[in-house]
Amino acid sequence: MGVKVRREEALEYHSKGRKGKLEVIPSKPCLTQRDLSLAYTPGVAEPCREIYKNPDLAYEYTMKGNFVAVISNGTAVLGLGDIGALAGKPVMEGKAVLFKRFADIDAIDIEINEKDPDKLIEIIASLEPTFGGINLEDIKAPECFYIEEELKKRMNIPVFHDDQHGTAIISGAALLNALELAGKKIDEVKVVFNGAGASAIACARFYVLLGVKKENIVMCDRKGVIYKGRKEDMNPYKEEFATDKFSDGATLKDALVGADVFVGLSVGNVVTKEMLKTMADNPIVFAMANPDPEISYEDAIEARDDIIMATGRSDYPNQVNNVLGFPFIFRGALDVRARSINEEMKLAAARALAQLAKQDVPDSVIRAYGGEKIEFGRNYIIPKPFDPRVLTWVAPAVAKAAIESGVARVEIKDWEEYKHQLEVRLGISREIMRPIFAIAKRNPKRIVFPEGEEVKILKASQILIDEGIAKPILIGSENVIRQRIEENKLSLKEIQIVEPMKYPRFEEYVQEYYRLRQRKGVTLKEAYKIMTLPNYFGSMMVRMGDADGLISGLTSHYPDTIRPALQIIRMDERFTRVSGLYIMITKKGTFFFADTTVNIDPTPEELAEIAIASAETARRFNIEPVVALLSFSNFGSTENPYSLKVKKAVEIIRQKAPDLIVDGEMQADTAVVPEIIDEMYPFSTLKGKGPANVLIFPDLNSANIAYKLVYRIGGADVIGPILMGMKKPVHVLQTGAEVSEIVNMAAIAVVEAIEKERVDGRG
Repeated sequence: MGVKVRREEALEYHSKGRKGKLEVIPSKPCLTQRDLSLAYTPGVAEPCREIYKNPDLAYEYTMKGNFVAVISNGTAVLGLGDIGALAGKPVMEGKAVLFKRFADIDAIDIEINEKDPDKLIEIIASLEPTFGGINLEDIKAPECFYIEEELKKRMNIPVFHDDQHGTAIISGAALLNALELAGKKIDEVKVVFNGAGASAIACARFYVLLGVKKENIVMCDRKGVIYKGRKEDMNPYKEEFATDKFSDGATLKDALVGADVFVGLSVGNVVTKEMLKTMADNPIVFAMANPDPEISYEDAIEARDDIIMATGRSDYPNQVNNVLGFPFIFRGALDVRARSINEEMKLAAARALAQLAKQDVPDSVIRAYGGEKIEFGRNYIIPKPFDPRVLTWVAPAVAKAAIESGVARVEIKDWEEYKHQLEVRLGISREIMRPIFAIAKRNPKRIVFPEGEEVKILKASQILIDEGIAKPILIGSENVIRQRIEENKLSLKEIQIVEPMKYPRFEEYVQEYYRLRQRKGVTLKEAYKIMTLPNYFGSMMVRMGDADGLISGLTSHYPDTIRPALQIIRMDERFTRVSGLYIMITKKGTFFFADTTVNIDPTPEELAEIAIASAETARRFNIEPVVALLSFSNFGSTENPYSLKVKKAVEIIRQKAPDLIVDGEMQADTAVVPEIIDEMYPFSTLKGKGPANVLIFPDLNSANIAYKLVYRIGGADVIGPILMGMKKPVHVLQTGAEVSEIVNMAAIAVVEAIEKERVDGRG
């Protein structure tokens, strides 16, 4: 599982703000009377007429070509069983979110309160005019086989039951690579299945397509081996894999003797160490029951040191996760307007995944998964679920197979351009926090929260502890904090709570503050009083090495947080001023805006410092900085003290950081529209570098206004403010920040603390 989710947190996630997980946003302007006339009557009549004459034009004039229905009747929802269509809706909404998140496919959930297979088929088939594809979900076996088969016969768009084929395709890719590593031939191996539901039947069928001989497959269910002639608990789909090698009374234990491959799609803890020891040399074990595998990873590797193992869990090697399949399979199918998802397309997806696992893994993926080396071998036989390369490997492979097998309505001529379009669809911005979390989890640091009594801080602390991101320290009244922990049903019994005057080093802190500030007018008596204030005390914890970073500002003004930090923690010696930055995640990419929070009218020297610090921050997020210093002028087009200030700052940056890609002064559109540079300013060092991603504003007015407009009107996701230039990590939250934002800032502080340790020679 890997991630611990609390009941209250899950319920709040689904209910807070706009209910559920989806909304509909118009893709065309609908503001003026003319817009409305084009969107609806009378203008809408024109595409209607064209589609009436040529139905394929629905793909040109409507969203059909990028629209998938996630359909369920709620009869087999996750591990919850037959809970009904309505109760299954959160799962289907979630599946729709994954389509959008991983492949930029617009999907909507449709829950149908109908258990009769033939009636359900009629309902779903009638939806064909609306959608470009149908994803069947959580429909129980054996009805799911019949339903999909009939819909594929009747519908002229892709129909795909992910519970069957998703696991089959992903595990099939893993099987190909595992067999290669084990030195075994696919047409010779003996494969044992435990489980005979939708996933198991589909996997068995798919493995036969890959080359496993059907007679070498033994399938077991809760009654034991499925053998020819068995009468009890049978159906035509089980009958398909009934074996003549066993008879009445044979069990999973019997079947595993001498087996090369075990595929578990059943329940946890049904395989023992002793059973594994009876398997052939270099056994391949796919224990995919969730949340508990058929045999635990620890027991399996203890039983056999020659094992190649995969599970459905993210906290062990080789996770078989359906998210590696369905978004990208549908992406490829939709992009060539496929009439179906056929066997050739499924095989292409599996082979693409298998090949991707053999490629060198980029540093960005390695960092996102903890920093340890990842290379093809027994512990890496399938790509990681969040490897962004999966989109550009699987979708083109599926699209090509659709074209070659004759089910595509359109062809792709330029495959390199197609891959580029896929990259543009999602871009790196969707993954901005992933490497930060991964690095933080490897070496969680102590982050002090001066506002420790606040409920949002407590909820964020729960996540930080559950995920292993940080070690929170809460400043406040222990009685108040414990009461609020109980009221909010949190489990923070072991969390460190600090009441300043009761802290063992309080007197030492007072003396240190007095030493620092005695020539700034502070008396010893005042030092005692000041050190009871949470922000001052928290800053001293960081200075004195009792904490590694500080997060505050949820309920206080910006200066009230930053002032104590500047007095006590102080600035990095490389800088003369601190500065602030926001990360703006937009549909067109990720941008770093600075200085958005601190310096009202920075000098050229200060602008240069801000730019260099911002570039360092961008690299921390795995983004190579392309820096533009902004102005109302383009490269001297207007001689003015304001533009000259920016021009001078660029000169200073080039002296201090000669390897940094930077230019200016330039207007904002010049910075973010590469065509302007290419056509009008080809001499710029930004030419050919794409849009600038680190934007340095000439003053606080323009920076603060810009980030708030992009956030509030442009709909960008925002991370920050990130405080730059401090000796140790200090970050000031936006007033009223959400729990997720607090968690993000804490993770950033942890990574910054790790980096500072390394630079200081202690890490």
